[in-house]
Amino acid sequence: MNTVQYKCPYCGGELTFKPEEQKFGCDYCDSYFEEAEIAKMYDEVNRMAEENADPDAQTLESENDYSQFEDSEFTEQTRLYSCNSCGAEIIAEETSAATFCYYCHNPVVLAGRLTGEYRPNYVIPFAYTREKALESFKTWCKSKWFLPKDFKSEQQLEKMSGVYVPFWLTSCTANASLSCIGERKRSWTSGSYRITEIREYAVKRSGSFPFQRVPSDGAKKIEDALMDAIEPYHYKDIRDFSMQYLSGFLAEKYDVTWEDSVGRVKERIKEGCSQKLRESVTGYSGVKAVNVNVGYKGVAKEYALMPVWFMNYHYKGKTYSSAMNGQTGKLAGTPPLDMNKLLIACSGLFLAVTTIATLIGGFLQ
Repeated sequence: MNTVQYKCPYCGGELTFKPEEQKFGCDYCDSYFEEAEIAKMYDEVNRMAEENADPDAQTLESENDYSQFEDSEFTEQTRLYSCNSCGAEIIAEETSAATFCYYCHNPVVLAGRLTGEYRPNYVIPFAYTREKALESFKTWCKSKWFLPKDFKSEQQLEKMSGVYVPFWLTSCTANASLSCIGERKRSWTSGSYRITEIREYAVKRSGSFPFQRVPSDGAKKIEDALMDAIEPYHYKDIRDFSMQYLSGFLAEKYDVTWEDSVGRVKERIKEGCSQKLRESVTGYSGVKAVNVNVGYKGVAKEYALMPVWFMNYHYKGKTYSSAMNGQTGKLAGTPPLDMNKLLIACSGLFLAVTTIATLIGGFLQ
């Protein structure tokens, strides 16, 4: 079994996770189910899917004649799966873990992508519905004056996608030390001279700081800075991973290992330690030659899927990405700038300033 689809036991409709209810629901008969109920119904299905699934599924050439796909990179990075609802073959990217059937539009979980080392420890479910995410996005756009006309069109808004993004969570104890030179200045007047005395002191601080679940995304195709910008995630809502949470959303498996991402995490931890130690250096008029060293103990890693609403927009040969934290609603991104709108606005402002200056000049004459 290469795919898993979750069906309503009452009407056979597709079950998807409903953020507003924090339950699994059927859009056809309006039934809702708790996580424990779905887990009980599909425990055997999930187990068999994980045991029997081939993580690589099949390449495009293996089952059928796909000679029209001559791009070797394409065939290496895509796989075929079968939709259990309509029998259609689904082409999925190598890192996709959940998607939709292109023919019947039913959600499909690619079970083989989430087994073994790729099985997440945890998941934070979506709390923002698509409707709520779109509402927030429209409000965010109102503060952007020079957006292209179709940036928030209905056609563009339909492209918003809910994606479970792979994240590494790193925990450790950081033993940090800071050394710097603190300056104290004292000035006084003697006769016609102004005298300034500068005294320098060697300052040292140290401390032990616990860090729990520092996040770093594990997907190459997703910009690190964009994911950093929508933090934090609140771990009070974190749950043990179950495949059914992916139903109705897209999902990716990691293609950046923890070993490749831990360097960036350590830099973030070092920055946090430095900030805390710097805050303890008080009573000086200035600080210079700051040096921070950090030792890491008890380093542990966890693998989790985090909810993100994505909006990608292609404008003049460049892709602009916006992202919203699917748990908190925090939104970030760099929208495109319509230069024509900007030039018109600048021209109007220039004309207004010129007109006002002319009127004032005429009035003063």
